[in-house]
Amino acid sequence: MSAALQPNLHGRKLVFVVTEDWFFVSHFLPMARAARELGLDVAVVTRVRSHRGAIEATGARVIPLEAERRSLNPMAAGFAAGQLASILKAERADLVHCIALRSILVGGFAAMLAGVGARVYALTGLGFLGARTDGVGRLSQQAVRLLVRSLETGRTRYLFENTDDPRLLGLDPTGSRVTIVGGAGIDPDALLPSPLPAFPPLKVAVVARMLWSKGIDLAVEAVRAARAQGAAVELSLYGAPDPSNPKAIPEETLEAWNAEPGIAWHGPTRDIAAVWRDHHVACLPSRGGEGLPRTLLEAAACGRAIVTTDVPGCRTLVRNEVEGKIVPPDDAASLTEAFVSLAARPDLVARMGEAARIRVLDGFTERNVMDAVKGLYAEILTS
Repeated sequence: MSAALQPNLHGRKLVFVVTEDWFFVSHFLPMARAARELGLDVAVVTRVRSHRGAIEATGARVIPLEAERRSLNPMAAGFAAGQLASILKAERADLVHCIALRSILVGGFAAMLAGVGARVYALTGLGFLGARTDGVGRLSQQAVRLLVRSLETGRTRYLFENTDDPRLLGLDPTGSRVTIVGGAGIDPDALLPSPLPAFPPLKVAVVARMLWSKGIDLAVEAVRAARAQGAAVELSLYGAPDPSNPKAIPEETLEAWNAEPGIAWHGPTRDIAAVWRDHHVACLPSRGGEGLPRTLLEAAACGRAIVTTDVPGCRTLVRNEVEGKIVPPDDAASLTEAFVSLAARPDLVARMGEAARIRVLDGFTERNVMDAVKGLYAEILTS
């Protein structure tokens, strides 16, 4: 949105609702900056740990609210909604932007209590609910659909990171109430391609929270099998277990994998560029529930080929045999085959990495996301 076309929204108040300050910092700072470019007064209501400064650097204010995101207990959620409603009233919020499922449920109810009809519901994937394909998973998804849609108003808009998730809520991904953005967006000037390390071995990295739903165990199994077939493949795992997630992989399991030949668990990292300088391929064998994984955007920006699964979000960015390889979810044999084939084709790995960089520049940058969000905020607040 050009400066000449921007409406005057100075003094209007936008309140983000998000469970964790680290999650907002890792994915949503561009949206706060976009709101500030429109002249909005921005507040972020979240559980504060160690990222207040990064949020405030955008010009947003931080309002602490303790709430455990692991639980959707109705009593706990109702209490949090009451607290949040008081905050929204005190802030005189014009627009509430709720990020992820729990915040949508709690924030939507709080906005209703506070009389704020202008809302953005940003579903960033369904997490472990979306990864389940059994009867319980299907029932849970239906319940989520009913709950979320019951909390909408005529001035509610939806923000998604892929075209599959709107359909889960019974929404048309091309409809006027839905905006699709390129995930969190990346800064293409901060993450640049670098020369590939020497072959062999094929160096594969998974950068993600250490969750079963991310398919970390599948990557380990596939590398074991590829090495057993004689392929020179090494796997690096970067990330920590998430104690607030029921699908967290125990640290003892990670340590056991770390002791195996060709597999290394490094824990969390903040130097993403350094990870991709040292590796050829980014892998995310997700079982589902993704929005649009930031880890894949970062790897693509760095010019790295991607191996991922045919699930919403992952297939939004990666096209099979173009930017990388897409394999069926929960299929270690297919993942093994992908690793073995790439280990024998350094030329293909390089071409896929070049294509990934081109792909991410076309709609997946921070500026792309910021412009889309500015248009969304302006439409809601001027309608």
